[in-house]
Amino acid sequence: MKKRLRFLLLLIAVFMTVGQGIAQEPEESAEVTLETVSDEFQEKFFEALKQKGIENYDRAINLFLECKKMDEDNPVIDHELAKCYVLNRDYINAQTYVQVAINKAPENFWYLHTLVEIVEKQGNSFDAVRAAIPYNNQTLRENLAQIYYDHQNYDNALFVLEGLKKTTAIDKLRMKLADAKGEGNVSTGEEEVEQPAAEEENPLALYTKRIAQLIENKDFAQVGDISKEALESFPLQPYFYYTRGLALNQLSKFKEAIAIMEEGLDYLLDDQELANKFHKELANAYKALGNSSKANMYLSKIKTGS
Repeated sequence: MKKRLRFLLLLIAVFMTVGQGIAQEPEESAEVTLETVSDEFQEKFFEALKQKGIENYDRAINLFLECKKMDEDNPVIDHELAKCYVLNRDYINAQTYVQVAINKAPENFWYLHTLVEIVEKQGNSFDAVRAAIPYNNQTLRENLAQIYYDHQNYDNALFVLEGLKKTTAIDKLRMKLADAKGEGNVSTGEEEVEQPAAEEENPLALYTKRIAQLIENKDFAQVGDISKEALESFPLQPYFYYTRGLALNQLSKFKEAIAIMEEGLDYLLDDQELANKFHKELANAYKALGNSSKANMYLSKIKTGS
């Protein structure tokens, strides 16, 4: 019974949407009862997550595929497969499975976020995958615009919003986009909304500059607080996960540092300099906890030179 309870809690954690999109995202259904989840499925699912965690991606993929045979219609399994294929640098299969997940749950923010990541890693345009997903779904497009906004790709975000039904959420995102682009006002489709005078820099840049100054002053308590605040507004920005982890390390909160930085690695794209910083701080945290194996693993990931 204890094992089954652990499994139920894990599924609830995996199923729930953890980020904030532009749309009000409903939590993914977690109606999985102890009676309907077989022991075999539990064992394979747990083992797949374990193998993924120790970077044995081929084994994790095989186990998730076995889970899929037992629960064909579960989009969570498709998404886990996609993430494993991304980690294994097999972007073709990753794209296939995440598109399956999106077609089953088109309003899930994180499935779409994974697809955008895969498309960007391949250097492709999102236009190439539009036909493979329910692109005309209002919430999906609102989420896509939010993802582009978080990536500071403001022109694409505005393009995605074109033609969508007017909502309060879209109006707010248009205002944020106008502010980020340094424009005085923006059309919401019915009237011109007057914006307050733009600050010298957009909020993302202001957070980044403020945190950098605090790091220079070695005020790590404030670094941690401001980084946490920044993540509430920009949950997809890996830099803020790194700076919060750095602060936690400096405050000797090593387990918390590891948790936040390993989460932040999921949002890291092709930024080797930032990746090196993540790996260095993760190595420091694991070393402080006496886990030399993990510390050496992250040290080995640090790349120098061009």
